[in-house]
Amino acid sequence: MLPLTLANEGEENIIKKIGGSEKVKRHLEELGFTVGGSVKIINTLGGNVIVNVKDARIAISREAAQKIMV
Repeated sequence: MLPLTLANEGEENIIKKIGGSEKVKRHLEELGFTVGGSVKIINTLGGNVIVNVKDARIAISREAAQKIMV
């Protein structure tokens, strides 16, 4: 298991765990990040990570991406 920030761009990954406080977990789940779901890094720009999750492109902070384990 490794944080999403260390995954390769363009590679499909399965979310194994979401860390952080309950508020952070709930926010990420509302965006579509659920355990067992797939996520793919599209690009990293500055401090943000652009991902494809549930057929949608979403930009999240590097800190949030580190809480998502794949």
